Amino acid sequence: MTDDDSTSDQNFPTPYLREAYLRRFPLAAAQRLETVFTLKLVSQQINNMLNAWLEGTAGSPARFMALAVLWGAGGRPVPHQEIIAALQVKRATVSALMFSLEQDGLVQSIGDEKDRRRLLATLTAKGKNVITSAMEMNAHRLERVFVDLSPDELDVIQRLLRRMRDGFAKVSNEKN
Repeated sequence: MTDDDSTSDQNFPTPYLREAYLRRFPLAAAQRLETVFTLKLVSQQINNMLNAWLEGTAGSPARFMALAVLWGAGGRPVPHQEIIAALQVKRATVSALMFSLEQDGLVQSIGDEKDRRRLLATLTAKGKNVITSAMEMNAHRLERVFVDLSPDELDVIQRLLRRMRDGFAKVSNEKN
């Protein structure tokens, strides 16, 4: 953010915090802080909207993502390990998630005949209906959200976000 930009729509940092920060750190440091907190605020807004949008269909973003992985597999049984990798969560998280989806009749998990330690998941007919409905409803909503962004701009945003993700991952893997 440059000094000419308006901060009227910015929640954090407040103008007085930004001024104090700039007295202690260079402009580039303030820009990094503002970027992180703008992204955090946008992320929170996205989480809130996704929770509201998915409440009547998949139930939550995590459930949507698991169902979407299974839907994308086109009927092929998907190892739970693949879902863990796609969602980037711990095994226990996917175990609880899959149990919940099974209880709701959206997913069926069976033991792998070749390796009984592995569980394979598929969508039920009900699960396919739920994820299809959620995708259709939210495709229209997302179209309205991103109406002012071109495909090229969306590509740039995705590349920048991946670079930020990689930067955070690199720092989190370093020893303090």
